[in-house]
Amino acid sequence: MPKLRLFAAGLVALLVTAGVSADVTLHPLFSEHMVLQQGARIPVWGKAAPGETVSVAIGARKGSATAGEDGHWMVRLGRLDAGGPYEMTVTAENNVLTVNDVLVGEVWVGSGQSNMAMSVKSSNNAEQEIANANYPNIRLFHVPTKTADTPQETVEAQWQLTTPETIPNFSAAAYFFGRELHQQLNVPVGLIHTSWGGTPSESWTSLETLEATPEAKPILERWDDILAKYPQALEAYNKQVEDWKAAVEQAKKDGKDAPAQPRAPLGPDHPHRPATLYNAMLAPLVPYAIRGAIWYQGESNASRAYQYRTIFPAMIQDWREHWGQGDFPFLFVQLANFRERKPEPGDSDWAELREAQTMTLALKNTGMAVIIDIGDAADIHPKNKQDVGKRLAYWTLAKTYGQDVMASGPLYDSARFRGGKAVLRFDYAGDGLVAQGGELKGFAIAGADQKFVWAKAEISGKNRVTVWSDSVTAPVAVRYGWADNPECTLYNQAGLPASPFRTDDWPGVTINNK
Repeated sequence: MPKLRLFAAGLVALLVTAGVSADVTLHPLFSEHMVLQQGARIPVWGKAAPGETVSVAIGARKGSATAGEDGHWMVRLGRLDAGGPYEMTVTAENNVLTVNDVLVGEVWVGSGQSNMAMSVKSSNNAEQEIANANYPNIRLFHVPTKTADTPQETVEAQWQLTTPETIPNFSAAAYFFGRELHQQLNVPVGLIHTSWGGTPSESWTSLETLEATPEAKPILERWDDILAKYPQALEAYNKQVEDWKAAVEQAKKDGKDAPAQPRAPLGPDHPHRPATLYNAMLAPLVPYAIRGAIWYQGESNASRAYQYRTIFPAMIQDWREHWGQGDFPFLFVQLANFRERKPEPGDSDWAELREAQTMTLALKNTGMAVIIDIGDAADIHPKNKQDVGKRLAYWTLAKTYGQDVMASGPLYDSARFRGGKAVLRFDYAGDGLVAQGGELKGFAIAGADQKFVWAKAEISGKNRVTVWSDSVTAPVAVRYGWADNPECTLYNQAGLPASPFRTDDWPGVTINNK
């Protein structure tokens, strides 16, 4: 148990012994303007004096619980239908809390790195999007960035209405996803945003899960070494800063440009440290009732794409196990196209990371938004977050909510090699495959020598593409969109792009990166 919790529990016990009752309190998630998940058992929790009985009521649902020795209490209310506003009342011996303007609808957690953190004010058409952000039934909860050594209990945040004043700094991807759900389902939507730019997935995974995942062992060992050496690294850094300050003063006297400031060493508070963001920014949200989660991350793990095949699904399962709500929907965004386009087929760590993301679809109740067509070669943070949100929403509207919506662009299913050609079959072809611009591009083909060349391709059926090259007489492998920034023109008639893929399993450039 963390020392802070031990101190707090001891203080509460002291107050009770002295005949002073502690006021009942609520976790910040249970505050004015909150959204509760429809159709789910609703946990409500907070703090009170040890042994104190706490009652919670909202609408026709009521429940009570007794605070434990550490002062924690939790009530689980029965299921509620979408609607509101409601009033929640929390009653204890010493005080009564009333939470107003409570809605019931759909609640989603949005997490990841900088492309999830990227704000509405930084997205396309920002001025108009902000001006039009008048959605009183879309509620926002933004978790501040923070690290922690151990799982924390609370966060400093509160629910807000969606207005032109509150939306500019909120996650664009999460907002546009939530807006699409709100418009299509006509129910309140609560968005809990918790992300940090530049962070890897292992920062968002609990330590116990990482320790139980063999593929994560090199990560943990690397950080054990970093932390062991941190005192010496910090001492050296402090000396470098003093030298740098002196150099800056000397540069001023000499009329020269100041030298660059030394970079601080990695240490215990760094957001890349395994489990630190799970501890501080995710654990405090559990077990708030949610429908599911959306995730936009992968850039920081691209150099370790083979490893991501395991540690990313492990993170998803970790969240589900801690939440205790079963295999809730977990949707993620495949990496966009980025960097300068290369003239010839070749290897790509970003392509391998996209492959790892696609492989994660084997995990139950997961979904992927393909955005290989809306990236920016010069910017790792593409501004078109509107289509990111919509494509995430399409998957869950089709799969979770049962709407007649095309969930995805074409996904590779199988290949047959015969007569010098490859015939590829796709899922999610919908009403048929389409070559955007009239010509299929982005396909490469290789023989047993593993040397890829650009291929010709044509749509040869509702869900089939035939691929060949006159220079490869006996092909054994096809790749599509296998580059950092590929030219891809295969779509379905719903206007959704096909995911990059490969038919081979030849070793890639990240296979040995840990």
